[in-house]
Amino acid sequence: MTTRTLAVVSAGLSTPSSTRLLADRLAEATVAALRARGEDATVEVVELRGHARDLADHLTTGFANESLRASIDTVTGADAVIAVTPVFSASYSGLFKTFFDVLDKDALVGRPVLLGATAGTPRHSLAVEYAMRPLFAYLRAVPTPTGVFAAGEDWAGGGTDAALAGRIERAAGELADLVTARPVATGPVDPFADPVTSFEDLLRGS
Repeated sequence: MTTRTLAVVSAGLSTPSSTRLLADRLAEATVAALRARGEDATVEVVELRGHARDLADHLTTGFANESLRASIDTVTGADAVIAVTPVFSASYSGLFKTFFDVLDKDALVGRPVLLGATAGTPRHSLAVEYAMRPLFAYLRAVPTPTGVFAAGEDWAGGGTDAALAGRIERAAGELADLVTARPVATGPVDPFADPVTSFEDLLRGS
């Protein structure tokens, strides 16, 4: 059985958070959908809350420290990404945007991505479409047709609303279809691994 890797990026700011809750539900549903298609999966979670200072340092120095580099490699080396953000001021959070700003511009080309967002009210439900989807289109990733938004009322009673559960299942199935249509990811490329690459080419990013 082939084993796929799912990188889950959660930009929730509290512990626990509804953003992480949605991210976990999407990951669980995707693992189940992959298994139904004859493939196994491992899930690696990247909590951006713990990288707030690391990301600020990266913006000002141009370098990722060891902890942030490990998380970046987790995302860029995965078979698929589940990206979930809270909605602030009608868009994704600054922390979420900063993480994807520091990735190499080609790091997610062709990568299947499931988009999710949370907010206190349903007023922000279109943020997935008008804010998140253009970001990942720019990165040339491949978002699933279904994005998943969850408002506070969708978690009423400590469970998952039936409509939300249906959206989660549909989006997870779409992500599983995209993943199984691709070869297994080999992880991030090390530009220093090829001894025949010249120093000049490395400096140019060739």
